[in-house]
Formats: sequence, structure tokens, C-alpha cells
Amino acid sequence: MTLFRAAPRFLTLALLGAASALPLQSAHAADDDKTTYELLNLFGEVFDRVRSDYVEPVSDEKIIESALNGMLTSLDPHSSYMNEKQFGEMKVQTKGEFGGLGIEVTMENGLVKVVSPIDETPAARAGVKPGDFIAEIDDQQVMGMSLSDAVEKMRGPVGTSVKITILREGSKEPLKITLKRDTIRIQSVRSRAEGDVAYLRITSFSENTADAMEAALEKEKQAIGKNLKGIVLDLRNNPGGLLDQAIEVSDAFLERGEIVSTRSRKPDESRRYAARPGDIANGLPMVVLINEGSASASEIVAGALKDHKRAVALGVKSFGKGSVQTVIPISGHGAIRLTTARYYTPSGISIQAKGITPDIEVQQAKLEKLDSNINISEASLRGHLSNDQEKGAEKAPAGITLPTKPLEGKVTGKDIPSTEDYQLSRALDLIQALSIYNDRQSPQPAPKPVAAPKLVNPTTGKPSLPTPAKP
Repeated sequence: MTLFRAAPRFLTLALLGAASALPLQSAHAADDDKTTYELLNLFGEVFDRVRSDYVEPVSDEKIIESALNGMLTSLDPHSSYMNEKQFGEMKVQTKGEFGGLGIEVTMENGLVKVVSPIDETPAARAGVKPGDFIAEIDDQQVMGMSLSDAVEKMRGPVGTSVKITILREGSKEPLKITLKRDTIRIQSVRSRAEGDVAYLRITSFSENTADAMEAALEKEKQAIGKNLKGIVLDLRNNPGGLLDQAIEVSDAFLERGEIVSTRSRKPDESRRYAARPGDIANGLPMVVLINEGSASASEIVAGALKDHKRAVALGVKSFGKGSVQTVIPISGHGAIRLTTARYYTPSGISIQAKGITPDIEVQQAKLEKLDSNINISEASLRGHLSNDQEKGAEKAPAGITLPTKPLEGKVTGKDIPSTEDYQLSRALDLIQALSIYNDRQSPQPAPKPVAAPKLVNPTTGKPSLPTPAKP
């Protein structure tokens, strides 16, 4: 491997030319204090030193992969190198099925930060939350690991266990959780009827998300019928996925206009994506739910629907990942995931590190309906009048009836969603309000003309003209 020092031009071709990610002439552009060749010689010297003097033998492949990963991850948290195995796993994941814990993560301050647990996975069932920091994996410190190393340690054969230590805001002590690895099959779209409102939840954007979403809405249309009042599109804790699927989901509800634009380093590589005519919801009121776990592709959808005033965004500010990653295969090795552009909402706003601000901010809370016999009304007032329309009505006992058992705080009653979801409950209320408002704004049919009454002379029985009033 001394080739790196003896033939730096060959190294330049090997590292840059094969990927076609950077122009070859960039190696000759700078002829200042330290040329590119000198820096590549530095790399070769360090490589030889690690190879010969490190405390334990390290394979050449591992050293090179680590160097590539270090180069990319130092650029931003979302760029990385994937070897052939990792590249294969990534392709499987975008198809909606993969092995692991069901947790989307990023790297922040040297720790693994949870962006979102995926519904109905080991991580979600164990109570892992967006914003948690993973400090240890199987009692090994995460600090000092690359993101890919940490992810690799959390992966493993289905049925085996892994122990993670979590740091959570508001928790005084670290949380130690043992998770059993499982095959993660992502059902990216779930739906149900919430009364006369169609509830659609998109958990991620994989290859068939747009088709699955349209099929789910059609199913709820059939179930609810002509009384359908509106749609709640739930993108909370959705970590993103494929850009084309986010564009198709947005397009499904928009008649026209820009959905998203991407701006690259080279102006000629920038792109704009526009909606095609046709709204599968036929203009029905929409609310899109977002929170701090809504990232990337889900922010594209929320931003497009909000900017076009097609939906009301409700919840809390989203994650703020406004960058586009391109996967560039490296022949015979794997691929690099490289940040190549920023994306902008239709109004031209970059949400990078800012997020989508909801139209209506609603913090999450747990709904509780108290199981209580407390009843304060007119009938409870001492000396109140009885209702004279009720025969034999008797006065209710004066005072307040106290509960016969302690308040349990259970959620009961058909008026509260079974999910105990405060943000969803507010979204359903808003859909009802928008539906009522739209009905009142719709043009009303003109009243039918009423014929003037015929005046009859009471003496002769014949029609007569009205007597003019005297001035």
C-alpha cells in the first residue's frame, strides 16, 4: 500500500475518478502552501503508521473505510460511506423491510440522537422517544464512535438482545433499556375513520408510500361515505425517506403550483417540482400534524400543503432537516451518501436547522376524562324552581353530589379518541369547524318567488284592488 506515497496521481484517480463525484482538475487547482498531492502523501504516511504501529492489527479495508467515513461525516451529520453490506441494507430499507430495532438516528455532540422510533417496533414498544440520546450500547461508550459504527452495533441477528443507555431531558438518571432485535416491516401508511373524518398516518416514505396513501384514503371514503368532512394527515415522528414519494404525496392533494425546489452547488443542477392537476380529496378541509420528530421528506409535504394553504399545520415545530442526500454507488465497493442540495418550500424558505412552524401550535398532552359524580347545575341550587312541564317533578337535593369513589382519571366517553391523543383531538375539532365554516360560505340557492296574495271583496266575492292609503 505504499502506492499512496509513490504514486499520488493514481490515488487521486482511485479516490475521485471512480466516484465521478468531484472534477479531476480540482487536484491541480491549488498550488499554494500545501498542494493536494502533499496532503495525499500525508494520508499515505498516516495510513502506513497505523498499519505498522497500531496496538492491534487492523485490516487495510477497515482503515480505508474508516478514513472515508471520517471524511464524509465531518462534512455534516447526514453524509457517510457505506460498504457493500451497508449499501445492500440501505436498499432493503427503502423497500420497507429491514432488520434492527426500528429507530431512526443521527449524530449530535458525539452521541447518537433519536430522530424517531418507528411504530410497532422494539424501540417504540420500549418507550424510546424522539430527542433521546443513546450514550452506551452494550455498556460501550458511544462517544468516539462514528454513526455507522453505532448503528452497526445496534444491528444484529433477529431475536438477539442489545442493551442501550439513554439520556433523556427531564430524567435525573440514565435509562437502561434492553431491546430484542426484530425484523422491521414498515407499513408506511395506516388509516382509520375518526367519526366522519379520515385519519391517515404516514410513518415513513418508502417506495410505495404514495400508492398506499391513496388506497387508504379511498378505503376511508368508502367506509365514511358522503358524510366525509375532512382529512387529518399525521406526519408526526416521520423521519423522512424518498424524495419522489414526498413529492407524489403532496401532488395528490394539490391542483397546481410548486411542491419543492432543490438548489445545488451548481445552478444547472437545481430542480423545481410542480403539482399536476387533480386533488384526490376534492378540496375537503385538511389538517397536517407535525412534531419535533417530523423530518426531511415529511417536512417537504407539510411545507407544500401549508404554503399553498391546502392544509392547516398543527402541532409543534418540526426537526429542520432541509438537505438532500444523493447515494452515489462506487463500483465494486459500496456507495457514498453525500449531501448535494438544500430544499426549499414553495414560498422559497429554507427550513434547514429551522423546521416547519405550525399554523397552530399545540403541545402534546394526555386526554383524561374524570370519572366523577360531581354535578353542579341549577337543579343543585337550594330552593330552585321546579320545572312546571314535568308532572310530578321533585326538587333535586340541594348542594353538590360528591363522588362515591376516588377519581380514577380514566378516559371514557365516545367524544374522546381512543388514542388519548390531544393533538389529534384538536385536529378533529378543527376539521369540524372548517367544515361548518365552508358550508356557511357556500352559495345558497335563491329563494323561490312567492306569489302576491289575491285580495277578495268580502261583499261581492270578486277580486279587488287594494285601497290606496290616504296621505
